[in-house]
Amino acid sequence: MTQRYSCAVCPSADKELGAFIADLPMETSFHRVESQEVKCGFGLTGVCCRLCANGPCRITPDSPKGICGANADTLVARNFLRAVSAGSGCYIHVIENTARNLKDTALAKGELKGKKALERLCDMLSISGSDDYDKAVKVADAVLCDIYKPDFEKMELVKKIAYKPRYEVWEKLGILPGGAKSEVFAGTVKTSTNLNSDPVDMLLHCLRLGISTGIYGLALTNLLNDVIQGEPEIRMAPVGLRVIDPDYINIMLTGHQHSMFAHLQERLKAEDVTKKVQTAGAKGFKLIGCTCVGQDFQLRGAHCTGVFDGHAGNNFTSEAVLATGAIDAVVTEFNCTLPGIEPICDELKIKQICIDSIAKKANADLKEFTYETREAVTNEIIDEIIAAYTGRRGAVPMNLLPEHGNDNTLTGLSENTLKEFLGGTWQPLIDLIVSGQIKGLAAVVGCSSLAGSGHDVLTVELTKELIARDILVLTAGCSSGGIENVGLMTPEAAELAGPNLKAICKQLGIPPVLNFGPCLAIGRLEIVAAEIAEAIGIDIPQLPLVISAPQWLEEQALADGAFALALGLPLHLGTPPFVTGSPVAVQVLCEDMKSLTGGYVFINNDAAESAKLFEDIIVGKRRDLNLP
Repeated sequence: MTQRYSCAVCPSADKELGAFIADLPMETSFHRVESQEVKCGFGLTGVCCRLCANGPCRITPDSPKGICGANADTLVARNFLRAVSAGSGCYIHVIENTARNLKDTALAKGELKGKKALERLCDMLSISGSDDYDKAVKVADAVLCDIYKPDFEKMELVKKIAYKPRYEVWEKLGILPGGAKSEVFAGTVKTSTNLNSDPVDMLLHCLRLGISTGIYGLALTNLLNDVIQGEPEIRMAPVGLRVIDPDYINIMLTGHQHSMFAHLQERLKAEDVTKKVQTAGAKGFKLIGCTCVGQDFQLRGAHCTGVFDGHAGNNFTSEAVLATGAIDAVVTEFNCTLPGIEPICDELKIKQICIDSIAKKANADLKEFTYETREAVTNEIIDEIIAAYTGRRGAVPMNLLPEHGNDNTLTGLSENTLKEFLGGTWQPLIDLIVSGQIKGLAAVVGCSSLAGSGHDVLTVELTKELIARDILVLTAGCSSGGIENVGLMTPEAAELAGPNLKAICKQLGIPPVLNFGPCLAIGRLEIVAAEIAEAIGIDIPQLPLVISAPQWLEEQALADGAFALALGLPLHLGTPPFVTGSPVAVQVLCEDMKSLTGGYVFINNDAAESAKLFEDIIVGKRRDLNLP
């Protein structure tokens, strides 16, 4: 561990983190950016096809069609639909596992921490039962039945959950989805060799996938987790690398499926486990949040204060978290887990365990979670991590960053806790918007990436620009990890807001950026938007609201974006998806979509310019609502 890398290190909005990474004696994603600076122009614009043995074909002015005759519009739409299908499939995997975990917990008469959440779900879905366990089984079955339907049978819960004016738009356009898994299958088949060549049809299929992703993979996953794990509670919490305490056996969690950690979370607090840990020489176990599952733990941290120590950072912070030397194991169950952590874990003797075969890492042990085997598997995991702790501590150096982050980030926000904070109604927020004290809302969501100006740079700078314009920012996703670690979710961040928003924040003791947690919580933001729109008596596209995924990264983000377009929202991206090689795709996504759903895509990678565009859109929507 003495080598230093001579290449330039990708900058970070989090200056302290960036300096820490620059001084590491190991390679990280930040070091590899320079070697990957030259991008394939055909890949960037989406005009490359490698689906058959005649290819790969690429579109150029001199070769406007592939060998089969497919043009740029077909290639781009096909590639885009394939990506959205894959992204949607990831989310549907998550809701499927969550529904199964809820059902198994209820059948075993295990603990259901969110009884009020269960009642709300039953009311929403028109479900009744003999007791809470019976109700929970019926809720889970309703979800599973819907996602397993064929694509020619419409999912039944969409009508019960979606905002009525939006449902009517989707029904009129013919984009109501069939079974969620079948829609992913159809999207993949449709884009195979010499099948669909209609770019508009494929882009409309993306909207179907967006709806099933948003209603099921996002909104319903949160609501089911509320029943299993307990509902979020507003509180102040520590964030950043400061949450890592070397006196404990530390487990870094990565992924998206909080319910798969439910048994481990409880088991780590058991008396027999505590005795084992103390015998090994540690004070106890601590779970260290990283990526979106860490955000979800933070959101519900009031329910696991004894074992969860805090959220350290997002996906591209994970290598630095491990490089502290104080992490003894990584337990992962889904994506946002970088392959780059594997050599670091090997070098620092960090145990790697995967509990979902979908996310099997090259150097990790697979201990697949099932409800039936949870006791034995969890005990195996605990014993192996204790063994890793005793074998590595003292043999690897500590490189802590105890001052990183802050101790007073506001967390625990959801569609219910925010409304309760406002007195049980959205009217106070509506009044602030109507009066102009809050100009409008911006949802800054999604991934963290190293693209463009660097790690979280556009995300953080855009957020600062927005709050300075009296626009309240709501966040969800890995982007939240970067925003919170630089202090924008502390009450002190009110000083950076415009005069009106600053006064409101100081009066209420809140920050100008409200964190709803993981990327799954984009579904919570949709619920907030729908309830506010209903309270006003308008449709979602009429709200003074803009959504942004400034540094989107993965295919899941494209599925999220398809949901935003189906909701009729203006969607800002810092970098374009790989569609700019198709005039038809650009026209449909940026212009024609306005007359279909009301939504549209716009691209800008400059924070100040983007914020001005947001403000102009919001002012235009205020004008349409006859607001000052």
